[in-house]
Amino acid sequence: MSENTGAAVGVPDDAEVPAYSWYALGVLVLVYVLNFVDRQILSILANDIKADLKVDDAFLGFLYGTAFAIFYALFGIPLGKLADSWHRVRLMTIGLALWSLMTAVSGFAKNGTMLTGARIGVGVGEATAGPSAYSLISDWFPARLRATALAIYSSGLYIGGGVSLLIGGLIVEGWNEAYPGGGPLGLAGWQAAFIAVGLPGLLLAVWVLTLREPVRGAIDGIPTPRDPAPFRGFFDELLQIIPPFTLIGALRRGVGALLLNILAAIGFAGAAVAMTALVPAGEGNFIRSVSDQWLFLGVGYYAVFSWACGQRARDLPSFRLTWGSPAFLMTILGYGMVSFVSYAASFFAAPYGEIAFSIPKTQIGWLVGAPAAVAGFLGVIAGGRLADWLFVRFAAGRLFVVLFGLVAPVPVIWITFTTQSETVFYVCAALGQFLAASALGAAAATSQSLVLPRMRGVATATFFLATTLVGLALGPFLAGWVSASNGGDISLGVRSTLWAVPIGLACLIAAIRLVPAASASLLARAEAAGEGALKTA
Repeated sequence: MSENTGAAVGVPDDAEVPAYSWYALGVLVLVYVLNFVDRQILSILANDIKADLKVDDAFLGFLYGTAFAIFYALFGIPLGKLADSWHRVRLMTIGLALWSLMTAVSGFAKNGTMLTGARIGVGVGEATAGPSAYSLISDWFPARLRATALAIYSSGLYIGGGVSLLIGGLIVEGWNEAYPGGGPLGLAGWQAAFIAVGLPGLLLAVWVLTLREPVRGAIDGIPTPRDPAPFRGFFDELLQIIPPFTLIGALRRGVGALLLNILAAIGFAGAAVAMTALVPAGEGNFIRSVSDQWLFLGVGYYAVFSWACGQRARDLPSFRLTWGSPAFLMTILGYGMVSFVSYAASFFAAPYGEIAFSIPKTQIGWLVGAPAAVAGFLGVIAGGRLADWLFVRFAAGRLFVVLFGLVAPVPVIWITFTTQSETVFYVCAALGQFLAASALGAAAATSQSLVLPRMRGVATATFFLATTLVGLALGPFLAGWVSASNGGDISLGVRSTLWAVPIGLACLIAAIRLVPAASASLLARAEAAGEGALKTA
């Protein structure tokens, strides 16, 4: 399947977008919907899993967040590099097939360890989607519509997250009613739900494979030729980020780099041990969840440190425009705080409603899941359109939308998890989703605008480090940890995550001040770092 013109070289920014670009975007939205159905369905199944596998909220936060997020983030780096050098459509097809299969495998888990292993597989597969999709969309749509297109794609997150509650609730209650003592193969309702949502992804993968690959960078007037050895960079990245191969990657840069890497490994290991020791005394799955949490995080942060050091040595222009750019870092960390709070609130909304108001699963699907899907879709689209409108008027205009998505949900989340009214709970759960969703397209488009076309896949993977290693890996776990430490008080657990908002506010204010200058100096900074002369059409 050869690269062909999804966009012509030097297409003017005000040119009409081809119908094929909108069609392809629609297919990618379906992929992202399934991505989040497979990821978020754990929420509606949470209480059943707790009962069957004898686990607690801390373990569920770890399972939903950290076990998935660490491998999603780590493999996102080399897969992001592969998205920058290989056929992005094929890469997404392979990843979709993998994560769908591992979701189905989750349905055969008999204990927490098996379920954790399956979630790791889901994380590795889903790591292909973001870098591939963001890069493709940036080559299908001109800069003036990029935040809108990315917001439309990102709507799959909220549609999938909401629909997962509806589908999961219907399957679990229907299965348990039909097979009260366990169905075929002894499967419980929550296991059947995993299988039912995983298998359709294998069919969708066939459809994705039919999409055409656009010419990289052509729509921006910077057409980028094919990489003659696309997998070389992928394997080089593996040596930089996957322990213990990171030691080989460091040694290739010299003895000094190896010693620094070893010291970093010792430091992160020590931090993991210290964090585990700080946890109040407990027993059983609670202690195991906490120790696994900090072990996984220690490995994850060490791996990212190794990768960043390697990138600085091997691709200085990419390093300078991402890790070396305060504007880029403040943007992704600011959005990371949005995801820190929103991931915790969205995951625990269903189990909280089920316990606090004794709401049946199917009712949660219809009155929490479906409205959340609509609200999230409307929020991310509205936020993307507003971000594009502000962008043509202010260089940092998109970041005002990210700032809004951080602050506006705070009182709504508080009410959601404290109200005594079931109706208010439903309304606020949807409204909180709408407000938080508004930030995503704006943050993604801002991060993409701060790098060159050839760096978009890696920039996306780096952007996802903030949403995963900061947001997803910490928010849900800490909410579950506080809940489990206080007798299963989910309300307290979710509200405890709001301390992250002032940190995000400081990051985004800094980004608003830094992004205009960073955007204006993009080509000059890339050339100064060794990119070579760059020409625009």
